Amino acid sequence: MPACPHRWRSWPRALLRALLPSACALCGAAGTDAVCAGCERAYVGARPRCPCCANPVGPLDAGRRCGACLAAPPAFDATVAACDYAAPLDGLVLQLKFGARLALAPWMARVLRDSALGAPGLALPELLCPVPLGARRLAERGYNQALEVARPLGAVLGIALAPRLALRVLETQAQSGIAPGARRNNVRGAFALAPGACERVRGRHVGVVDDVMTSGHTLDALAAVFKKAGAARVTNIVFARTPPHA
Repeated sequence: MPACPHRWRSWPRALLRALLPSACALCGAAGTDAVCAGCERAYVGARPRCPCCANPVGPLDAGRRCGACLAAPPAFDATVAACDYAAPLDGLVLQLKFGARLALAPWMARVLRDSALGAPGLALPELLCPVPLGARRLAERGYNQALEVARPLGAVLGIALAPRLALRVLETQAQSGIAPGARRNNVRGAFALAPGACERVRGRHVGVVDDVMTSGHTLDALAAVFKKAGAARVTNIVFARTPPHA
């Protein structure tokens, strides 16, 4: 009976789900995922966005770069965002980042997969790199939330993960705590390629994964490092995008 061993291997996972059922992080309903299907339908949905920076745009401007990206093109070429950084999904980002709710990361990765595959004309990257944390912040938090999302995202998209492709060489203040006009200077010189990474980057399409994109300066600084090393294209893949007025 060749099928039996496969059934036996599936028992521990099924038993674990039965003994430790999941509850939706938003409404508390029992289910098998971190966020139930009803809440996902209610709060996560496609909307017209600038294909470069993922800021919301009007329906008539869908697929076209926004005025800001035309006036001052960033180093990155495209951005995929699954949702806006707004209630109640902003709470999930905070739970993952500061509350160690790591079970949210695979759900975010699945939502991002759907967003990436559904983006018109988007070419998928050849490798994924999470936005790196500085050594001090990584030691304080114990994990990099961007890596926690990038790992399952690479698996469901079939893209190689390169978690040490880039390094944060300067310990910067959190962008959220800095005035918008000072954020670009805050991350200036903050990133560098890891030793020996140039060959992996040159001529390739690099995907940069993060939990949230606010002003875009962090991702722009990291993309500039990849472009300087010869990357052909850089695409950001972020779970949430902060609206431009925030």
